[in-house]
Amino acid sequence: MGKEFETRLDATVDATPDQIWDAIATGPGISTWFIGRTEIDGDTVRTAFGDSWIPTGTIQTTNPPHHFAYASEPAPDGRFVAYEYLVEARDHAATTLRAVTSGFLPGDDWSDEYEAMQYGTQLFFATLVEQLNRFPGRHATPVTAFGPPVTDWPATWAALHKALGLGPRPQPGDPVPGGGHVYFVNPHTLGLSTPDGLYRYVRGFHGSMVAAHALITPDDTDWAAFLTQLPA
Repeated sequence: MGKEFETRLDATVDATPDQIWDAIATGPGISTWFIGRTEIDGDTVRTAFGDSWIPTGTIQTTNPPHHFAYASEPAPDGRFVAYEYLVEARDHAATTLRAVTSGFLPGDDWSDEYEAMQYGTQLFFATLVEQLNRFPGRHATPVTAFGPPVTDWPATWAALHKALGLGPRPQPGDPVPGGGHVYFVNPHTLGLSTPDGLYRYVRGFHGSMVAAHALITPDDTDWAAFLTQLPA
C-alpha cells in the first residue's frame, strides 16, 4: 500500500523576487528556513539533518527568479519527495510565493510519518514566510539539537512553554519575553521570531524534541542540554 501526497501552500510577502529566489534556490538560503543545513552542488541538493542526510535531490527546473523545483530519486520501495516553488511579482513591491511538496510514502504504516511530515511542512513554509518578511536577503546559521526520547508529550510541551516564558497554549502573535512573538504553532511544532533569529521546536518523528533554529545572531547556547532539562 502506501500514500501519495501533495501539499500546496502560498503567501504574499514583502520581499523581492530576487530575495525569494536566494531563499529557495541556494544552499545558504534554504538553510535559513528548512530543516538542517542544505548544500547545492550543480544540480544536486543535499540536506544534512544532525548526523544524517535527507535523501539527495536533483534539480528539475531552474528559471530564476520564478520557478525552482527538485526531487529525490525514487527508492526501491517507491519513496520520494519533490519540492516546487513558484514566484510571482505583484503590484506595490509585494510578491506571491507558492510552494508544492509532493511524493510517496510506502508501507501500511505511512499515517504517522505523513502526519509528522504535514506538520513539519507547515512549519517550514511559515518559517520561510517569516524570514522573508523579517530578514529578507539575510542568511541564518542553522542549529540542530536533539533531546532525549519523550514518553509524555503534553508534559514536555508544557515544560517547554514555561521555560520559554509562554502561556500554556501559545498562539501566533503572542509576545516572547525579551522581544519577538510566536509566529507559528501546531500540535507538533512551535516557532518563535526574535531579533536574533527564528527559534523552532519540533516533535521529532523518532520520538525526541528537536531544536531546529535559524539564527541571525548565533550564540553559544547548548541546546541539547536545554532540551535534556525538559521532562520526558
